[in-house]
Amino acid sequence: MSAPMEIVVCADSAGQLWNCAVLELHSGTNLLAYRGGNTSSRSLTVLNGEYILGAQLGKNFINVWEIQRKDQLQQKIVCPGIVTCLTTSPNGLYLVAGIAEAIYFWEVSTGNLLAILNRHYQDLTCLRFTDDSSHFISGGKDNLALVWSLASVVQLDPSHTPEPRHVLCRHSLPITDIHCGLMGPQARIATASLDQTVKLWELSSGEILLSVLFDVGIMSVTLDPCEYYLFCGGSDGGIFQVSLCSQSLNRDQTFQSDNEGNQVFKGHRNLVTCLSVSMDGTLLLSGSHDETIRLWDIQSKQSVRVINHKGPVTNALIIPAPANMFLPDSRPGIPLPRFSRHLNPLEQGEGTETGGVCLRLAPPHTEWRSHSTVFGGGGLPSDEPGPVWPRPREETKKAH
Repeated sequence: MSAPMEIVVCADSAGQLWNCAVLELHSGTNLLAYRGGNTSSRSLTVLNGEYILGAQLGKNFINVWEIQRKDQLQQKIVCPGIVTCLTTSPNGLYLVAGIAEAIYFWEVSTGNLLAILNRHYQDLTCLRFTDDSSHFISGGKDNLALVWSLASVVQLDPSHTPEPRHVLCRHSLPITDIHCGLMGPQARIATASLDQTVKLWELSSGEILLSVLFDVGIMSVTLDPCEYYLFCGGSDGGIFQVSLCSQSLNRDQTFQSDNEGNQVFKGHRNLVTCLSVSMDGTLLLSGSHDETIRLWDIQSKQSVRVINHKGPVTNALIIPAPANMFLPDSRPGIPLPRFSRHLNPLEQGEGTETGGVCLRLAPPHTEWRSHSTVFGGGGLPSDEPGPVWPRPREETKKAH
């Protein structure tokens, strides 16, 4: 069985040629382009392999495209404020956005706004899920990174206020980027900051494992899949590779280029906004405010391809190509509903267009419940009316 095709999904702040584009990883060939507006940093995401979502730069809505229908914007999700960061859960069930200092948490199947989390004190800068969708991590200008358990946010008791599982508070300036490794609740988290450090944390305990000090502010961070190296994008255009396998590794260290795996990738002329590593760990992708994306061979530290943009690159990530991305007649299995802007859409006059069933995750050994809910017209259709979510039959089930 052949390995899945890897693609690059990218966007820049100019949006002159397209809002976002899909490139073939190894050749750089432009495979698909999605038009309409432009996308802000840390806010380009793929939902369930069927939709591409991107928060409009400086505006209070999220652009939505069906993966196959690149020429027409399908929907706009109107939000209560400007979206500063955006992500979706890998299982395709939840959409999470940072709006000012609050985290907005939607259920994709119904469009219901399930929670508004207000534990940050300043604007959100980044959001990341674990690969198993069990946790997500939020970072902000308040220097904090918060680890949230999905089960604590999606819970049965509406009077219960969710609290973060861990508060990671060792940075002294705003968080600029977060990367979450593999292995679900056993993952390691990397946080980058303007305080010129990158810190590595253990998700399960919230303990810090490593802190690396650099000469410049760090704007982006990622790990290779095997977690041999940290890659850190600097405000000066340099990309720093930190070996995690060195025998002389101390918890607190200052970056120095050496023969043990600490190296610098040189080529960008402005701050590095995004980093991503290929599935086999051989290629590094970087995007920069110098209006280029670069593909690097990690072993040789050589830039093997430069892709020019018309504006500062805001997003660039490597993902496996969704199975139906290149099937022009394919359509999403489930249409997106309208997304509510309020926790209680009826009280806010958002309407009662259709009904739905909202499933909540219950604690172990308790009853699974389903109850009828209503979502309002939070979405704004583009040229054609948005899809209508069908009313399913209500059922009550018990966990065995």
